[in-house]
Amino acid sequence: MSVRKAILGSVAVAALVTAYAVIPRHADLRAFDPAEMARLETAMWRDYYDKRYAALFYHLYQSMRTQFGFSPLQSLQIGLSAAEAARTFQPTTSRREADAALPALVTYYRDFAPAAPVAFDAEEAAGLELDWWQARREAVAPRDYGLTIARVTALTYGKNGDDSGIRQFGVARAEAMALRDAGGEAITEADWTTIESRLGEAYRSLKVSVGR
Repeated sequence: MSVRKAILGSVAVAALVTAYAVIPRHADLRAFDPAEMARLETAMWRDYYDKRYAALFYHLYQSMRTQFGFSPLQSLQIGLSAAEAARTFQPTTSRREADAALPALVTYYRDFAPAAPVAFDAEEAAGLELDWWQARREAVAPRDYGLTIARVTALTYGKNGDDSGIRQFGVARAEAMALRDAGGEAITEADWTTIESRLGEAYRSLKVSVGR
């Protein structure tokens, strides 16, 4: 009887864990906390440049789970796609090679889309995302590729591309990236603190524009 109870108990626990992981949540791209998003994005950038892909996935998972409210399973899927896109893009040396990251980016945006306020084209969003990734490598000014960040952000939030808060978010985020690029291999903890602060400003601007 005790063995039977133990088996039934294990089955019940497994069922509860599975249900917790897979039951859909009401995810919302507008539900983020600006300061926490800045902290998580800073951590992801550090992971990316140190080629710590497992840590990158973990922080991506955290952002999907805690900031947008996706289920554990959905957060896992989205995090894996995003990490795969970054890993594929990192060693490329041309836009033609960089296109290899597009399938993972399209998957990422398709899985991301249910939390958006309005429907959007995942392939268009993925293409814009890759555009600004590549622009950073081609000596494009941060203010210029920041506008591309703003375009993909406006698309995913169903906002007008001329929205001042969205534009400010894109440019501020690009300027934070430029600070990282300027530091290069010699980047310091003080630099990362400044980057996180700049990202905080960017996400506060986005929060005002998208509401909630």
